[in-house]
Amino acid sequence: MKYAFPDNFWWGSASSALQTEGTREGETTWDYWFAREPNRFHNGVGPQHTSTFYQHWKTDIQLLKQLNHNSFRTSISWARLIPDGIGEVNPDAVDFYNQVIDELNEQDITPFITLFHFDMPMAMQEIGGWENRDVVDAYARYAQICFELFGDRVLHWFTFNEPIVPVEGGYLYDFHYPNVVDFRRAATVAYHTVLAHAKAVQAYRAGHYAGEIGIVLNLTPSYPRSQNPADVKAAHVADLMFNRSFLDPVLRGEYPADLVALLKSYDQLPACKPEDGFLIAEGKIDLLGINYYQPRRVKCRDSAVNPQAPFMPEWFFDSYEMPGRKMNPYRGWEIYEPGIYDILVNLRDNYGNPRCFISENGMGVENEQRFIENGQINDQYRIEFISEHLAWLHKGISEGCNCLGYHMWTFIDNWSWCNAYKNRYGFIQLDLKTQKRTIKKSGEWFAATALNNSFEKE
Repeated sequence: MKYAFPDNFWWGSASSALQTEGTREGETTWDYWFAREPNRFHNGVGPQHTSTFYQHWKTDIQLLKQLNHNSFRTSISWARLIPDGIGEVNPDAVDFYNQVIDELNEQDITPFITLFHFDMPMAMQEIGGWENRDVVDAYARYAQICFELFGDRVLHWFTFNEPIVPVEGGYLYDFHYPNVVDFRRAATVAYHTVLAHAKAVQAYRAGHYAGEIGIVLNLTPSYPRSQNPADVKAAHVADLMFNRSFLDPVLRGEYPADLVALLKSYDQLPACKPEDGFLIAEGKIDLLGINYYQPRRVKCRDSAVNPQAPFMPEWFFDSYEMPGRKMNPYRGWEIYEPGIYDILVNLRDNYGNPRCFISENGMGVENEQRFIENGQINDQYRIEFISEHLAWLHKGISEGCNCLGYHMWTFIDNWSWCNAYKNRYGFIQLDLKTQKRTIKKSGEWFAATALNNSFEKE
């Protein structure tokens, strides 16, 4: 069967500044944390060991062209542009980002630019990070500077990438710095992130720039174990906390009333100001990026909560392992292709069918050199992963969902937070010692798919 996509469909991939550029002038939380706890990072590999985009941006963009990308998402590093977060703009950073943006446009690859992809300047974290409203204002200033510097050539902006992740990692589950376990502080960080997003949107609209502004959310559909009311309620709470806590403010301009009521009943609401509601309503977006990797399967709790334990989302649900599920054993994630369709249908039916695109989808595999044949990684498993997801995406589009593109994570194997280079995701293999780039089988398949705006599948 042939799967053909709409005209002007965005074919591309996504990356981020911190994961690709290498060392920078301003220290981030990642640099600080790695210097103190290198044991937390796979094989002790830190954020200075990236895919050297800062040096190789021109040849890397040529490779994007070779893979027939018509669009590419990366981020600007706040710490590179404004090393202390609030002071002088670094002219070298301006030159670098100007060159990258100009070269992308020159090659007919539309730049999609994210303002914040987990890389808080350490100077901002030292005054409380997203717990401090002064940092919200500093971010809004940084966003405005970016719009002024690059807004004439960047027509697709994103305020945040996966804003729930620093909340989960840094303030709930101890997998990002500052390694706090405290729900109320987590809720404050999430709330201030929404305020920062809304201030950036406000600034963008005030500047009357030619493009559009959105946000990238990692949406994980919550599937109940059964239709038993207790399981359904558990899935609903998981959805409120992990999806709708950001989805509703950016698409509807307000928080779900039942989420607010739930947190209020446990005394976990962040401190709010009267004018915040107006600001959040101003933060409604033009374009939603959707990162989809895995579903969330939940059931009601079958044991009592320890009242002495920290308040956590898991007070309301347990995770559930669906029998017969398909797994990516390297990442420990379930592969569930229909989830991408379910997300689009939910947006169509419950959120007014917003303009959206798949901004990340990907498969990390360990020791990919096992699959080298004739000097090339034969990653047929990745081709199958992409084509299965695209088939469900195609179904959503054919049923009226307003999905405009598909970006894969990622372009070149890159450094991935605490996992470093444990799992490889790229269309292009990176040799860490030599920095040599070699296109994988999946890269060739994607290039053909993008060129034809279609693919065939049995």
